[in-house]
Amino acid sequence: MEKRIILDPGQWIAFMVVAVGAMIMLGPFYFMFVFATHSNTDILSVPPPVWFGGQFVANVQVLLEKLPYFWNNLGVSFYVAIITTALNLFFCSLAGYAFATYEFRYKNLLFMIVMSTLLIPPFLGMIPTTLIMTLFGWMNEPRALYLPMACSALGVFLMRQYISSAIPRELLEAARMDGCGEFATFRHIVLPLTGPAMGTLGLITFITSWNNFMTPLVVMRDMEMYTVPLALRALQGSGQVPWGAICAGSSIAVAPLLVIFILASRRLIEGMTAGALKG
Repeated sequence: MEKRIILDPGQWIAFMVVAVGAMIMLGPFYFMFVFATHSNTDILSVPPPVWFGGQFVANVQVLLEKLPYFWNNLGVSFYVAIITTALNLFFCSLAGYAFATYEFRYKNLLFMIVMSTLLIPPFLGMIPTTLIMTLFGWMNEPRALYLPMACSALGVFLMRQYISSAIPRELLEAARMDGCGEFATFRHIVLPLTGPAMGTLGLITFITSWNNFMTPLVVMRDMEMYTVPLALRALQGSGQVPWGAICAGSSIAVAPLLVIFILASRRLIEGMTAGALKG
């Protein structure tokens, strides 16, 4: 017999708050998909459409006419996001492992310096980044996007917390006593046990890189090398803005993120809750 769940008034209020918050967050996504299937006239009408239409193919055609490099822009976004994620996972896991397991001079001071970079607004780094990329001759190249994001303070913090709470020191000492080298210990013992944290960090890094707008705006020159957010922003130039085409492009661009989030959501929840459960 199915057990009936009875909620008290406090739980009902919490449920309603969560439901309203979910509607507020999902509303823009829903209307983005709806507007992608309507013409500009329908989108700008009062009241606007609330259900799907039949203009998606026409909007995609307009998008490809105005952005002939759209698929290339999508490829650049994929390439940069994947390389950024791989580099961030590698360097952040190494740094997190060092901070969590080794004792060395000025360790706490160095970790505080790394964490203090979280307080610096990202916009302040735009000018130095541009000067460095110009000095190296990397302007208008994808490495100007993924190298500055190769290691993040948030990733170091996340990996350090997870490794220090989830991996026993005795396991590492046993591996060393058996003759396992330091990098081999990291490769064969630590990495397999950090799956939830790696999944969480990978998902956060991929989404951050995919949605990055300011850095491509500064370092990319040719439209062919634009990332998707920058290319879609270029449609909002002079003249009538093709909102239907922009929403169609945004729907195509957000589809990979939804697929990745669905596949990695379990890892994300495990990574977010592991530290809380294990103290």
